[in-house]
Amino acid sequence: MVAINATPSRLHSAVIGWYEANARDLPWRDSTATPWAVMVSEFMLQQTPVKRVLPAYAAWMERWPTPARLAADAPGEAVRMWGRLGYPRRALRLHGAAVAITEQHGGQVPEDHAALLALPGVGEYTAAAVASFAFRQRHVVLDTNVRRVFARAVTGVEYPAQATTAAERRTAAAYLPEGDDRAATWAVAVMELGALVCTARGPECADCPLFADCAWQKAGRPPYEGPARRGQTYEGTDRQVRGKLLAVLREAHGEVPQARLDAVWPDAVQRARALDGLVADGLVEPVAQGVYRLPG
Repeated sequence: MVAINATPSRLHSAVIGWYEANARDLPWRDSTATPWAVMVSEFMLQQTPVKRVLPAYAAWMERWPTPARLAADAPGEAVRMWGRLGYPRRALRLHGAAVAITEQHGGQVPEDHAALLALPGVGEYTAAAVASFAFRQRHVVLDTNVRRVFARAVTGVEYPAQATTAAERRTAAAYLPEGDDRAATWAVAVMELGALVCTARGPECADCPLFADCAWQKAGRPPYEGPARRGQTYEGTDRQVRGKLLAVLREAHGEVPQARLDAVWPDAVQRARALDGLVADGLVEPVAQGVYRLPG
């Protein structure tokens, strides 16, 4: 393992300076964006690229600009509006968070990190991200992009472990700047660096502000030696079948008979398994024998 020589303050200056010159103009980063807007973006951006999120985010915020507006609608409407973003349970969780914010926090996204963490569907990453980006607080924000930057620049390996480790959290905490505002900027800056430059495939190392100090570079960019990293498959999976079933239900705006769902996939066993999974996840409700709808 190669240790990087640069001091944390030098890295902060390099990455934040790069971010201020290269950050994407995204609506949830606008100075007028509300904490709710930031929260919606964080739910949508989990496992989904920015370019796919942008139109869905705009439509969502136009319809539900506040948590109370979303909470007043049925959870099935959230699933319908989620469209083809994938992982639709996020829509139900966001609806659940909106209900809790409305009922427990007067319709305002709570500023307190512990209160954020207590909301339905809000985990360690999302609570830290909302507290940091919406309220400019000092928190360790570790997403896939941030973990990859730290793995390369600090630890000297090409990729981080499959799951976040205690060592990664300690490293991120050690490199967190003092001062809430600078720490919040650092968090989003490192994330942006991982998204645009220090990418999983084809990193643009020559354009990286950490090029001269990167431990992975100094080690000669050694290849990844951990467990095989498997890409996500979709074609032919239960997840694809679930998507097709949900598409029929989203477009129906009402109850759907079994026959219409049967038409979307030829394998009856896999289709039934996917439908049972949707019901178990609360994304679909059986109304009567052989009749289904989105949750009301």
